[in-house]
Amino acid sequence: MLRERRMAIRLLLAVVASASMPGVFLGQQPSSLPPPRVESPQLPQVAEVPGLSRIGGKRFPIDLLSAMRLGNVRGLEIELARRRLQVSNAQLQGAKVLWLPSIVAGVDYNRHDGPIQEISGPVIDASRSSFMIGGSPTAVFAVADAIFQPLAARQMVRARQAETQAAANDTLLALTRAFFNLQQARGELAGYRDAQQHADELMRRLEKLAPGLTPTLEVNRARALTARLRQATLQSENNWRVASAEMLRVLYLDPNLVVDPVEPPHLRISLLPLDKAVDDLVPVALTNRPELAAQQALVQASLRLLRLEKLRPLVPSILLRGWSTPVTGTLGFGYFGGGVNGNMSNFNAREDWDIQALWTLQNLGFGNRALIRQRTAENRVALTELFRVQDRVAAEVVQAYSQARTAEARIREAEAELKDTQTLVREDLAALGQTQRLGEGGPIQLVARPLEIVAALQMLQQAYADFYSSINDYNRAQFQLYRALGNPAQSVLNQAEESSPSSAPARPSSTQTPP
Repeated sequence: MLRERRMAIRLLLAVVASASMPGVFLGQQPSSLPPPRVESPQLPQVAEVPGLSRIGGKRFPIDLLSAMRLGNVRGLEIELARRRLQVSNAQLQGAKVLWLPSIVAGVDYNRHDGPIQEISGPVIDASRSSFMIGGSPTAVFAVADAIFQPLAARQMVRARQAETQAAANDTLLALTRAFFNLQQARGELAGYRDAQQHADELMRRLEKLAPGLTPTLEVNRARALTARLRQATLQSENNWRVASAEMLRVLYLDPNLVVDPVEPPHLRISLLPLDKAVDDLVPVALTNRPELAAQQALVQASLRLLRLEKLRPLVPSILLRGWSTPVTGTLGFGYFGGGVNGNMSNFNAREDWDIQALWTLQNLGFGNRALIRQRTAENRVALTELFRVQDRVAAEVVQAYSQARTAEARIREAEAELKDTQTLVREDLAALGQTQRLGEGGPIQLVARPLEIVAALQMLQQAYADFYSSINDYNRAQFQLYRALGNPAQSVLNQAEESSPSSAPARPSSTQTPP
């Protein structure tokens, strides 16, 4: 099993290595996306909600396209990934110039008084001084580092590029999830308000009925339902505000605003067709996902560093320095002069160089062995993480595809359910005041009992919840599947801009109201 997984990863690495990287996206270009599609039965309009004014905050009208634009510009996760990419680019630039020496320049004054040993051995007393002004290239060329560090740094840049694209995709998904959570709360709020209006109408009609026609128990049940709908309305207002705060967090905007989408809460968006088998979609995701491209680059970087440590003891380092000045020997060329005691004369140009090729066994070779083991372990960690990301990507595709297919089927059922319950409530309320006699001389009773209307209103409340949850589950699943397949966030934004005239994001205003 492990051998099969390794073969699969090698094949995947080969596919990715042969692919091109346009911009920061690695993989295939997505197919043309259809424009958003809106489908719904007749629904009550979302009107001004007093509950939102009670919890405070200025209205912030915005459409989905403008929200996606802001998310692509203001997303902190994207900005963080870009900063990390800048760090990796700087590190790559540093690795590319490891071949170049450093240049030192300065002055040197040297004075000696007292005994000193001559090269031949005798010790003599001497008093002398010297002065030099000049410079020198100085370097310790670790040839193995100069070869392999740029290779590893390039892979790190590729990883950061892919992570930047992944951050953009994740930001789009987080933004749309918050947007459709908000839309679902708005829709449920509209449904609860509609059901509450019918419940209030029921209570008004019950008050007008003749005494004795309606049992007190049924009146109390209708009153309890009305109170329950008020509670649900308040909870929907809270859900609206919570989803708004999450969306504002993603957009890095003032959390005291209240996001007020321009689109209706029953907006339905189709990005991808669901006519393909999920088995055909998983290979697409394994090729396109930037998270996999990033991890593959990290695997390649770890291989470069492992190769570096294996060759380090075999490849010499080149030491270049000047030794015109005494003691440590720093300056290599310049203007030098000196004499006995404090005499400074005999100035002339001077040049002294020292070049060495050095092989090093760190800690008698045990240090090199430890570094090789470290790099080997890092490579295995990166490879294991690649397996983990691969499994997660496949699972995300299957989950998103299943959710989208299920939500699509639920929408059809929810539309029929909502239409039927709306008709049922209207007919029951219309028949509430009508009476009929059971047989000759029998008792008079209502054609539609309050108990039946209460049950119909409960069904209406549930139908609204089912309808709006199914539509927004479908929208969330569409964007989740779009991201799971590795399609870049920029593509869906470009497609949306092409299918819709450009519109600037709306400005916060306390006077604008929802549609």
